[in-house]
Amino acid sequence: MALSILIAIAASYTALDLAGRIPGAAGAAKAGWLIIAAIVLGGGIWSMHFVAMLALYPGLPVSYDIGLTALSLVIAIVVTGLAFLCTSHPHVTRRRVMAAGIFMGLGIVAMHYAGMAAMRAQAETVNDWRYALAATAVAIVASTAAIWLALRHHSLGERIVGSVALGCGISCMHYIAMFGVSFVVQENRLAPDVAPGIGNVDIVIAVSAATFVILAAALMAAMYDRRSSLLAEREAQMWREGEERYRLLYRRTPLPLHSLNDEGRIEQVSDTWLELLGYRRDDVIGRRLTDFMTAESARQRNEEHWPRLLDVGELREAEYKLVARDGRILDCILSAVAEKDDQGHLVKTLCGLIDVTDRRQAEEALRQAQKLEAVGQLTGGIAHDFNNLLAVILGNLELARKRAPTDPRLVTLIDNTMQAAQRGAALTQRMLAFARRQDLNPEPVDVPELVLGMADLLQRSIGPGVRIETRFPLGLPKARVDANQLELALLNLVVNARDAMPDGGAVTIAARENTIAATESEEEGGELRPGRYFCLSITDTGTGMDTETLVHAAEPFFTTKGVGKGTGLGLAMVHGLAAQSGGRLKLTSQPGKGTCATIYLPVADCVAGASPEVGAEPGTETGSEGGGARILVVDDDPLVLSATAAMLEDLGYGVCEASSGPEALVILDREGPFDAVLTDQAMPGMTGVQLAAAIRERQPELPIVLGTGYAELPADAGTGMLRLGKPFGREALHRAISTAMRRTPPNVVNLSSRLR
Repeated sequence: MALSILIAIAASYTALDLAGRIPGAAGAAKAGWLIIAAIVLGGGIWSMHFVAMLALYPGLPVSYDIGLTALSLVIAIVVTGLAFLCTSHPHVTRRRVMAAGIFMGLGIVAMHYAGMAAMRAQAETVNDWRYALAATAVAIVASTAAIWLALRHHSLGERIVGSVALGCGISCMHYIAMFGVSFVVQENRLAPDVAPGIGNVDIVIAVSAATFVILAAALMAAMYDRRSSLLAEREAQMWREGEERYRLLYRRTPLPLHSLNDEGRIEQVSDTWLELLGYRRDDVIGRRLTDFMTAESARQRNEEHWPRLLDVGELREAEYKLVARDGRILDCILSAVAEKDDQGHLVKTLCGLIDVTDRRQAEEALRQAQKLEAVGQLTGGIAHDFNNLLAVILGNLELARKRAPTDPRLVTLIDNTMQAAQRGAALTQRMLAFARRQDLNPEPVDVPELVLGMADLLQRSIGPGVRIETRFPLGLPKARVDANQLELALLNLVVNARDAMPDGGAVTIAARENTIAATESEEEGGELRPGRYFCLSITDTGTGMDTETLVHAAEPFFTTKGVGKGTGLGLAMVHGLAAQSGGRLKLTSQPGKGTCATIYLPVADCVAGASPEVGAEPGTETGSEGGGARILVVDDDPLVLSATAAMLEDLGYGVCEASSGPEALVILDREGPFDAVLTDQAMPGMTGVQLAAAIRERQPELPIVLGTGYAELPADAGTGMLRLGKPFGREALHRAISTAMRRTPPNVVNLSSRLR
């Protein structure tokens, strides 16, 4: 009995193990596992039956019919095989399991009674129907349990418990049925119609063969398990190594990459991504990408870009503003590709970032530079034309004042008009300074002496509520700059400082020498060339400026003052003066802590001399008036031409007028000789520089004066070109003509006599 139960348990264990492979297999492998499982379980049940029959001792000689014995084995194998086949589909319903269990249970009962029918003895076998029903019920329950266990992915412990239960259930079915069997002995009579069958020895051999098959199947399953286990372990190891390599490659890639799950939450990020935004890995894993965006970018992502990504499957160059851990706002471009399963559901999203913050800042700086350049060109052009008008006004007013009767009221009116025109000329100088086109006279300037010389003017300009402090160390070098323009720039900065201190305060004017190295020049964006610079700083204790105001402070027409209280050209003029002088203006400020404006100017001994030009300083010795010298005046503006000719005639010169360059050349050839030529620079068709070149080809010794409001002349203007800045008055005009006619030949170096 114990051996029969053991055989049932072993067969159940092996069959369950083999049948568990059927749902995951396909084709020939599936059919092979099914046949082997049927043979093992059917053969095990058959072996258990006949081993248990060997334990039966009816007290009579017993043999077995070969045909019925073989039929019982076939029945056991077929019914178990059909039951496993019925439940071998990937998706098995509970109803199908119950039907297969009933079929197998009835088949096992049929196998049992076929085996009982194969027994031959001198007795009649009588079966109690009650025990037969109980055995059938046990067989169905055990079969259903076996099929259900075979379909589950169970552990080793579950498999052993299930095998014991199933083996005991099958054995229990057999012994319950045997309890219902009665043998009625028929003495002295052997059934003549039954041939002698196989004996107990043959049964033992058959059972041993079946057991061997079971053990062989178990060994094969164990070998397969071992091989499958090794392959699975190797595959898992390879998968882990591949996953680790992928994770390592993903994290250490030099690109800012991240991946999102189907909910849009971050699964993986590269180290470069973390370095870009400054977060730790634990800070970002599991969070939504929109948590690191500005509100507007998050809205755009949720409402526009995420639906497009789900619909199209990719997103290219979407622009977002991401917030770094330190609060910085980064301009980034994001591209993404969505991975979907077979049903079209989103699995993950692979994304890459490109930091374009520096590019956007460069583009914004370029736009600002282009805007300033356009405004500068427009401003310079307007100022140049305005200078021509002022030249006419000032020239005619000087002539009118000279010829006016001795009426004090009329003289006062003319003087007031001249002062207004000169204020207009100062305004155009500011506009030209912004456009970097004002007529500069750079020279070595002792800045501390210049500041001390205008101390009274500065103090009167800012009033008694603000005190001025100066800090000039000894041994400062001279700066190369236009002294008049520097005075105007200093006055503008001090007045701005006063306006920033409505309740009074202090303005500190200080200076120092600074050397800019090549590396510092690169860090400053190339605005300052390497070399020595004189730094003049004006610092106040006023309200200061925030970052946004500071960015726009030097832009033209930008002002924080009320309407009518500022032109917005003060700092723009200082900026233009510093840039044209070879330096720069640097502003630093904080709200509530005041502002510091620093002007960088080249040290005088580091800059080569400039082209000689004519100033307008009164008191310079110019000699006697015209004395009848003939002057050819060229200008395309008839008002400027007539006003200039009138002043020259008033000075005693003989004047011939031309309205263009070609006309001037014709007059020069026909009505010469002339003692000097005064020409405008900006003329259509032929500029003043081009006219001067044509005249030098004809008369190399003829003095030429170039009248212009610009300081920047074309490269072909040549060295030594004498310039007369507009607007000019009677004395400046006389001084320019006299200087030109007294100048030395071009091969002699002319040293400026204007010393401070």
